[in-house]
This record gives sequence, structure tokens and C-alpha cells, in this order.
Amino acid sequence: MKIAVLSESPADEAAIRIIVEGLLGSPTEVAPTLPRGRDYGWPAVLRIAKNVVNHVYYRTDADGLVISVDSDDSPVHRESEDRSACDAKCRICQLRTGIASSLQELRAIPGRTKLLTAIGLAVPSLEAWYRCGVDPHVSEATWIHALRDQKFPFDRSRLKLQVYGDDRPSLVLATNRATEIARQLASRLNDLEILFPNGFGALARDVRGWRSDA
Repeated sequence: MKIAVLSESPADEAAIRIIVEGLLGSPTEVAPTLPRGRDYGWPAVLRIAKNVVNHVYYRTDADGLVISVDSDDSPVHRESEDRSACDAKCRICQLRTGIASSLQELRAIPGRTKLLTAIGLAVPSLEAWYRCGVDPHVSEATWIHALRDQKFPFDRSRLKLQVYGDDRPSLVLATNRATEIARQLASRLNDLEILFPNGFGALARDVRGWRSDA
């Protein structure tokens, strides 16, 4: 299977690809570079998502597109909520709405299969996933309580420091460390799904659903 990955940094995209391979249980091929230039971060991902869908469908032979972003301080997605009643600030809901609209506008191409998509939300950042199995206090539940009470036992800067040894790591350092940890996580994704049932769980369910949608 060939997949394209859109996230907030090249380091994140490299790690997400490894995690998706773990969910699929098989290696994936890398789709051609996405049309984004140097534009990264959540606002950029939301802004270019439609163009990326069009590019992947019309200009590549990728089977699937994976999009994963950080929640930062935005609401944590609740997977049990009615998808027709999205939280206006929920990043998964925003992406799902935009992607669904984009997919409906794609014209059929002879020989081209429909584009599979998967969307995930790292709470509060991908570095929290990297702490799975290392720090039991880092979880979606802990972050939800922290947002409610405005008392934070950890934050994004502290997570970066714990993962990389630097709260502003270079791209090389971040990529090397992220891919190293992603390979470890790929063998224990059930733990990741237990600790991050909504954000990672959404990604996992989408990817696993590809088997029936393909």
C-alpha cells in the first residue's frame, strides 16, 4: 500500500508513517512529496488539506492519505459524539468536515480507486504518544482534567524536553528520535490506544477500516 502523510512537521510525518505501518501490519510505500513548501503547523495543515486531497488523488497513485495534528489547547475529540454535531474547535471534526467535502468533489477516474483517509489527533502533542510506556501519567484523561482545572502536570515544552533532551530540537534530532520511538510503539499500539482512545483511537479505527473500504 502506498500512503501520503500530512502532519505538522517532517519529523511527525516520518513517525506517523511508521505507526500506520504498525496498524496495517505491513510495510507501506511513500507517496511523492506533498505540495506544501515550508508551510507547517496546525493552521497550515487545515489551510492546505483540501489541496493535498486533490493532489494525492489526481497526481499520485497513493492508496491512502493520513492526516495527524496536535491538539495543543483545543478541545479533546470525543469519538462517541455525533459526527453531525461537531465541536467547532475540535481539530479532528474540522478536518473531517473539510476532507469529507473534498472527497465528494473528486471526479471518478477510470482505474483510480477511491482515496482512503485517516485522521488522528495527538493530545496535546505527538510527544505525548512518545511517552507511552515510559510515563503512565501522560494520557488523554490527564490532559482533559488539566484543561478543565487549568492545572497542568505536564505541558508541550516539558514533553519535548523529555523526548528530545531539548525543547527546541533540530529537525534532524527530532526526526531521528521520533522514528526511533515510533518503531518501538509499533509493537505496542494497544497501549497507545488505551491511553489515547479518542485522538489515537480515531486514527487507528480509520486505518483499520481501510481493509473493508479498499
